[in-house]
Amino acid sequence: MSQSASLGAVKPAVQERGKRRVSFVKIIVFLFFGILLVTQLYPLVWLLIYSLKTNEEILSGSFFSLPEVLQWSNYTAALGGGSYWKYLYNSAFVTIVTMISIILLAALTAFAITRFRWKYGQFVMLLFLLGMMIPLQATLLPLMLIFKNMNILNTHLSLILPYIAFQTPIAVFILSGFMRTIPTEIEESAIVDGAGVLRIFSSIVLPVSVPPIMTVCILAFINIWNEYILAATFISSEKLKTLPFGVYSFVSQYSVNYGAIGAFLVLGALPVVIIYFLLAEKITKGMVAGAVKG
Repeated sequence: MSQSASLGAVKPAVQERGKRRVSFVKIIVFLFFGILLVTQLYPLVWLLIYSLKTNEEILSGSFFSLPEVLQWSNYTAALGGGSYWKYLYNSAFVTIVTMISIILLAALTAFAITRFRWKYGQFVMLLFLLGMMIPLQATLLPLMLIFKNMNILNTHLSLILPYIAFQTPIAVFILSGFMRTIPTEIEESAIVDGAGVLRIFSSIVLPVSVPPIMTVCILAFINIWNEYILAATFISSEKLKTLPFGVYSFVSQYSVNYGAIGAFLVLGALPVVIIYFLLAEKITKGMVAGAVKG
C-alpha cells in the first residue's frame, strides 16, 4: 500500500513538471514569433507613417513620431508627378511576360527531368543547380556586350531574357521536387487510354502542380518587381524604365520631396502585398509540398 501511495504521489508531480516544461516551450515559441512579426511588420508600418509626413517632420529625426496632419497630398504627388502609371505599366509588362515564360520553361524542363528516362537528365539538373550559384553582378558586362551586338539593348527584351535565366533554375528545382512525388500509375493509365506526352503534361501534371507553381510565381514576382541593377544597367530610355526608378522623379538639384518618395514606395510595394495575400494559401501549400515531398 505504501508503494502504491508513493507512486500515486509521484505521478501528479511528474505531470506538473511536464506541464510547466510545455508551457515554458510555448512561451519561448510565442516570444520568438512575436519578435519575428514585429521585425517584419515594423518596416511596412514605418514606411506608411513616413509617407504621410511633411519634409520638416521627416528631417527632424523623430522616426517614431506620428505626423501631426496626415499628408495625403504626398500620394497625389506620387501618382501625378512621379510617372507612376507609366512605370507601373512597364514593370507589369516585364513581370507578366517573364513569369509566363518561367512557368512554361520550368514546368516542361521539370517534367522532362523527372519523367523521361535519358542519361543526361541528372546532368541537366546539375546545370540548373549551378545556375542558382552564379551572382547576378558577374553577368552585367558580358550581357551588356551580347545585347549590344544583338541590338536589343535599351529594350524590355534586355530585361526579360536575364530575368528568365536567373529565375528558371529555382523554379525547376521546386517543380521537379514536386513532380517526383506524382504517382506514375496515373500517367500509365492515361497512356493506355491513348493520351500523348503533351496531353499528359497539360491535363494531369500541370493541374496537380498548381501549389508549387503558385510558389514559383510569387518568388519570381517579388524578385523581378523589385529588381534594380539590371534595369539600371540595360535601360536608359525614360519611357521604358520600371517602377524602382520612380523615386528619382522627386529628387531635384535643390530639393527632395521625401514624403512623396515614401508614398511612391508604398504604392510600389502595394501590388506585392496584395498578390501575396491573395495567393497566401496556395503559396503555403506549395512551400510545404516542396519541403516535405521534394
